[in-house]
Amino acid sequence: MNFVKRAALSLWARKGRTLITFATFLVISLMVMAGVLINAATAWAERDARRSVGAEVGLDVDLGAMGGVGQAPVIDPATVERIGELPQVRKYTYSLWDRVILEKDAQLVDAGMEETMGPGGTAAIGLLDSSLLTDFRSGRFTLVSGRHLTAADRDKKRILIEERLARKNRLRTGDTVTLTGNDEKTTGKFTVAGVFRDPRPATEPEPEHYVSPANMIYGTVGGLAALSAPGGGAPGITRATFLLTDPDDQREFRDRAEATAGPALDGFTLDVNDKAVQQMTGPLKSISSTATFAMWLTGLAGAAVLALLVNLAVKQRRTEYGVLLSMGERKWKLITQQALEITAIAALAIVLATLFTPRLTQTTGQSLLGREATAAQRKIDAWEPPAPGSTGIGEGLDPDDRPAGNADPIDTITVALEPADLAAVGGIGLGIGLLATAIPAASVLRLSPRSILTNGK
Repeated sequence: MNFVKRAALSLWARKGRTLITFATFLVISLMVMAGVLINAATAWAERDARRSVGAEVGLDVDLGAMGGVGQAPVIDPATVERIGELPQVRKYTYSLWDRVILEKDAQLVDAGMEETMGPGGTAAIGLLDSSLLTDFRSGRFTLVSGRHLTAADRDKKRILIEERLARKNRLRTGDTVTLTGNDEKTTGKFTVAGVFRDPRPATEPEPEHYVSPANMIYGTVGGLAALSAPGGGAPGITRATFLLTDPDDQREFRDRAEATAGPALDGFTLDVNDKAVQQMTGPLKSISSTATFAMWLTGLAGAAVLALLVNLAVKQRRTEYGVLLSMGERKWKLITQQALEITAIAALAIVLATLFTPRLTQTTGQSLLGREATAAQRKIDAWEPPAPGSTGIGEGLDPDDRPAGNADPIDTITVALEPADLAAVGGIGLGIGLLATAIPAASVLRLSPRSILTNGK
């Protein structure tokens, strides 16, 4: 009788031991497959997150280098434009900001807040391309009417206003608004190019400029610069955004941008959005590490249990092996029979595990991720910005602790069993099975048919 047929008969004859071994392997398969599926799902989610925000590189003032005092540095737009011409860049925009005052009959929305910029004063941000503003790209802001500001409008006097401000002053696309610069002397007539919607309450201060979101104004770089620098000098840029063609080009882009700009980048940082990605994927990494630990712990414990079961089986079958060896059976065939029995049970357990593990893993993984994401979001919401006009360094606040905008922690994953995942689980299961038979195999090699049949040893 060949060892394959003997393996089948042995499994059938020893149903109790077969069921115990099968149950052990089923638990191992469930935990290993769950770990593999969660790791695969989190890897896909992290890759999507990196591609969604990783293609954006921000040029911003280095608050840490300012030391909490002094005037914020500015950069010449020509330098930013040279960086924007690098081959890694798909689109780019840059911005500046200053205080503007609404003149004549125009009035700000009364949000019940202290007027930090004086009567009629609010914050105005000049943009090269408003469609690249993070809030517009994320869908947080919605363009209700009109169109975005583009590079073609650079030196024209055009603005975007929030719909509550437009409603209060009965302004529509195409109307004109008179704005006065921070010097309270220079004025200019600006055309309303579009009206947008900001979902934040009017009473919730805009964290950076501490004005009501309903009163924020976005305008062309050249138009607002004319109010800030009436002499016609080049506007001072305080922020820029570069959208890359490929997210994997971040490091190369930063190196080339630093080489292109040289000392002009002193006082600025090139943020490749690692912070945003880390903030979004923090919960993913947490459940992935937990799943990996549980997977290896279960695998090693299962291998130990299986090794004990196989070793016990060898002791119980010494007489059987002694008879077979006395009949001329090779020891390697006995070892192969053991491995075959384990492999058959493992294959059946893996097949059964594939039927319901993905759904079970989806439910369990989603529950774990939901709790981690909620805790992470609670920590983000608990962060409080420094007082208006302060960087926070003087109060002991680290600017790097500021949460990244529009980077909510990922709270959903999609679990799917791919052929590669099944192959990984099969390989791990086979490895555990072979490991479980390796140690007992040594005792089989030491078996002596004469001593077994005469002394029972």
